[in-house]
Amino acid sequence: MSATTQDAVQHHDHHGPEKGLKRWIFTTNHKDIGTLYLLFALIMLFVGGAMSLVIRAELFQPGLQFVNPDFFNQMTTLHALVMVFGMIMPAFAGFANWMIPLMIGAPDMALPRLNNWSFWLLPFAIIMLAMTLFLPGGAPAAGWTLYPPLVLQTGDAFPFMVFSIHLLGISSIMAAINIIVTILNMRAPGMSLLKMPLFVWSWLITAYLLIAVMPVLAGGVTMLLTDQFFGTSFFQAAGGGDPVLFQHIFWFFGHPEVYIIILPAFGIISHVIPTFSRKPLFGHDSMVFATGSIAFLSFIVWAHHMFTVGMPLAGQLFFMMATMLIAVPTGVKVFNWIATMWKGAITFETPMLFALAFIVQFTFGGFTGLMLAIAPADFQYHDSYFVVAHFHYVLVNGALYGAFAGVFYWLPKMTGHMYNDKLSKIYFWISTFFINVTFFPQHFLGLAGMPRRIPDYATQFTDFNAMSSIGAFGFGLSQLLLVYIVIKTIKGGEKATGEVWEEAQGLEWTVSSPPEYHSFETAPDIK
Repeated sequence: MSATTQDAVQHHDHHGPEKGLKRWIFTTNHKDIGTLYLLFALIMLFVGGAMSLVIRAELFQPGLQFVNPDFFNQMTTLHALVMVFGMIMPAFAGFANWMIPLMIGAPDMALPRLNNWSFWLLPFAIIMLAMTLFLPGGAPAAGWTLYPPLVLQTGDAFPFMVFSIHLLGISSIMAAINIIVTILNMRAPGMSLLKMPLFVWSWLITAYLLIAVMPVLAGGVTMLLTDQFFGTSFFQAAGGGDPVLFQHIFWFFGHPEVYIIILPAFGIISHVIPTFSRKPLFGHDSMVFATGSIAFLSFIVWAHHMFTVGMPLAGQLFFMMATMLIAVPTGVKVFNWIATMWKGAITFETPMLFALAFIVQFTFGGFTGLMLAIAPADFQYHDSYFVVAHFHYVLVNGALYGAFAGVFYWLPKMTGHMYNDKLSKIYFWISTFFINVTFFPQHFLGLAGMPRRIPDYATQFTDFNAMSSIGAFGFGLSQLLLVYIVIKTIKGGEKATGEVWEEAQGLEWTVSSPPEYHSFETAPDIK
């Protein structure tokens, strides 16, 4: 890579004299905003994690130890909303802000002030969400799905929560518009769509998903609001409404949402694997089409979350088959990653370890997803801990590991310093051990019949619950090591050179920002 270290790491601020706090509040620089997103996500990892530790502390043994059942379920609701909207989505938005302009040869994002606004809505939205705990009635104790009639028993906190969700949705939609406009309008000359790196592709598709489904969630929660305060009966059976209608609306948002969370992780893994295999990605175009197929199919499988609501048999069959179909493009991606590594000169740096763990754990989560797709079997699994184990394997052992891979892959580029590789590997192994101790036993709990979102349980579930809780606290504590590594890297360490993780594709334009003028007519073909 020809670009110098200075090119790689200098912040081109365009701020003039603004310094300190003011710089961060008013910044329109894509790198600064990306850093803000990543920092916010890291803080929310601990906030949402603390909520999950309340849940796991209560479940360490049978009986009620620490919290009352209502507060237990409020923690379930807030843990999920904070982790999804406050942690994992902003983390990937941070990588998008940092890397997309660099990867397509753009000087910045297309809409820099909108970019600033879409970030600064987040802290206020999350504060409003947290405030529901202190209002009369408390936070909704209905899980992140907010099903009526459970959620309508909340009282004064409920409108706060709805408003918070609206703000989070507006933030997501604005970020998505910005990403689409940047990618479609600001690519360097000659960079055709199929020449774009896969991280850019995964975000382009993700952004369209966001714009499509966020308004659906907004509509659903607004209908809940009017049911509560304006006398409508969308979901109230007494007035001719139907609570199952809310489930359809919610899951029409909720299923594409889980792909919004995982697709950027796929993009990151598609960079890390080729780099440390010293080979170009196997089947670049097929990866793009697989990502597009997954996105399309994610819209027609929503009712597999609802097999037990009394759906007609034809509906159950359709949603069962459509869900199984998603395994095909997902399998294409896993196959291509493995084919990329095949006969490569692999080295096991920290990002590669996270990428490999991602593939193993995500594939395992995918298999349990296939089990849940089978309608007659799902009647048994539904609302049990098996479901909790499944989606945590996909979203924590999957998406979060994708984010960790991204952190260790791009941290040298973002800070100009190399992190302590030995410490990072120790962090990887501790985290991976504890995260599996946390979620693997939950499969057995679910298959044995333990229901989710219940603060007490029969004594035969004690051992696996104790294991799960120990794993959760171990994983939570090990994240302090991540904070230490990141802070130490930002403060200094050996200088990262322009050759950090030389990408097999020779994408030298990803290093300089703003990039030098390039004509991509002569750029290497990255297929």
